[in-house]
Amino acid sequence: MPISPNLEIFLIRHGETVWNHHGRYQGRLDSPLTGRGIEQARSCGAILANCKVAVDHWHVSPLGRAKQTSEVVRSFGDYPPAQSTDCLAEVSAGSWDGLTHEEIDAEWPQALDDSTQFDWYFRAPDGETYDEAMERVQSWLHGLSGVVVAVSHGLLSRLIRGRYLGLSKEQALGLSVNQGVVWRMTDGEVETISDN
Repeated sequence: MPISPNLEIFLIRHGETVWNHHGRYQGRLDSPLTGRGIEQARSCGAILANCKVAVDHWHVSPLGRAKQTSEVVRSFGDYPPAQSTDCLAEVSAGSWDGLTHEEIDAEWPQALDDSTQFDWYFRAPDGETYDEAMERVQSWLHGLSGVVVAVSHGLLSRLIRGRYLGLSKEQALGLSVNQGVVWRMTDGEVETISDN
């Protein structure tokens, strides 16, 4: 099923969290935004307001860090009600959620051998697979129309942009996951908007 040609998405990753700061992978677990993360969310709010678009739909991950970011961004304008959707939740690494690379190495020796900085998330024995996560992304993208703001997560934002651009798994997983920027997705292209 093709993506609507009239679709315009403004995609935002949540601001920095306490666990981001400490190098701990969150997955479906959660930690609050840091002061820096709140400033990043404010930056996204200002960027979105400066785009001066009439937003039709506002979608947000059900996880706390995304909801907190969404609330800050929304304070910069008059937007439709935020709709929580599991499709935008971060990829789960199962029992690896909440752990650092070092903790995973200690508990699951050699599990990360030959992995890259991008694909290790999908090596968890009980985590979500790439195909399962991409199925969520495709289901969400194919149901959209109009101007949509989406507040989500780092890894999932890679998959969203990768699917939108028709990239391979390796290309998608290599995309940037900056915080404090807005990705504008329209006409088959993705533009990064920052306040710098």
